[in-house]
Amino acid sequence: MEDPMHTIPTGGDALNALRQTLASAIARQTEENHRLETPVPGLLLVRYEAPTEPMSGVYDPSFCLVAQGAKRVMLEGEEYIYDANNCLLTSMGVPVVANVVEASKDVPLLGAVLKLDLRLVSQLMVDSNLPSPRTAQSGRCIALDEVSAPLLEAFLRLVRLLDTPEDIPILAPLVQKEIMYRLLMSEQGPKLRQIATSGSQGSQISRAIDWLRENYAQQLKIEHLARQIGMSPSTFHHHFRALTAMSPLQYQKKMRLLEARRLMLTEQQDATTAAIQVGYESPSQFSREYRRQFGAPPLRDIRKLQEAV
Repeated sequence: MEDPMHTIPTGGDALNALRQTLASAIARQTEENHRLETPVPGLLLVRYEAPTEPMSGVYDPSFCLVAQGAKRVMLEGEEYIYDANNCLLTSMGVPVVANVVEASKDVPLLGAVLKLDLRLVSQLMVDSNLPSPRTAQSGRCIALDEVSAPLLEAFLRLVRLLDTPEDIPILAPLVQKEIMYRLLMSEQGPKLRQIATSGSQGSQISRAIDWLRENYAQQLKIEHLARQIGMSPSTFHHHFRALTAMSPLQYQKKMRLLEARRLMLTEQQDATTAAIQVGYESPSQFSREYRRQFGAPPLRDIRKLQEAV
């Protein structure tokens, strides 16, 4: 007769058991530090014990998973909620507004974020003989996917490596490689393959985004940037908006405003100095666009953030 204590869970029971085990592992690691940059390269663990106000920021190319709780991400009015059943894949760096929607002290949000290594993804495509997508993938560069047991198992093994730091240099790259492979084989895999394929439209837009993030303070000439990545201006504009839900100029403006906010909050710069540093020539224009983006003029917004901290 089978011992019920040693019965292996199946189906939904197995997923729930994996979630609970992963939640316990993350909870233990984040007791002292609720935002833990781990010794595993690219792995961040987070813990929230209450819902949060919407905050603007940039989501880097990454994979976000929560073992319990829920978080909402807004990309130009489009809503993405990821929780214990749904994970979030971001294939390009995009400015978003995000907030925790389900968390409490008794049942905190417990999650993990793993930065995407697109070079590793490209190598996996070669090693696995995965063909490059023949056509550009429709939809945004940010998408939800259903959480699978293999992904949960891999993340659990990655988090458990924190208990044996001497194993991290050898075993972490192997587990990360498995996670990237699982993502490639998921429903969102073709979108990821499109970004990682050299010369593809997704790869070209990704290069443009990298340029914009590094050169946000410079004057943007669409024709020059389009030519730099090998596209016509109209094609560049079309595919940029399709992937990011905004135009290149809107993207640049958001990056400027986010950086100005950081300068005022963390480096105590005044609004005029921050505005000039990020590329604005008119302080009044900066103030108008800042208020439109963050809901309050610079001085009032920074005071509110400082009080929250």
